[in-house]
Amino acid sequence: MAKTCLLILGLLIAIPVAAQPRQPSTPTRPIVIKTKQALSDIDEALEKQGGNKNEDVVAAAGAQMRVAVFHDEKRENDPIEVHDTSDDIYYVLEGAATLLLGGSLVDANEISPGEWRAKSSTGSQSHTIRVPRGTPHQRTVTGKGFSMVLIKVFERQQPTK
Repeated sequence: MAKTCLLILGLLIAIPVAAQPRQPSTPTRPIVIKTKQALSDIDEALEKQGGNKNEDVVAAAGAQMRVAVFHDEKRENDPIEVHDTSDDIYYVLEGAATLLLGGSLVDANEISPGEWRAKSSTGSQSHTIRVPRGTPHQRTVTGKGFSMVLIKVFERQQPTK
């Protein structure tokens, strides 16, 4: 008899909670709109600075994503990277680059939690462009330069600075 009363009581308590109306979510940060021209202007400004530069369009702090414009004049022999908790998506604006993907890092070093680097990898192949989390990768640029938009999608919201 006591078990029956507890079950009925549990159902009565659950009904009011389930009856609460759901509401749509609200924005957690301001809307960011960048036109093609605005991205071109950012890329042009980075190109004028010389060297390898990048600028955030949407910063990672407080979000689950980072969007940045990169301009590389020359990039060779960078460490190969693995991100445990984020994906990289490259959107090429101009130029060409070789992207080394896959395989396994050799003598990996964790430079910060979940961020790994190594001088070499085994079993990697050259590809063009989306980097799922956990995939070793390295970008090499030779010739006339390379520009891209990096969209980094994090597993969790990033801490604010």
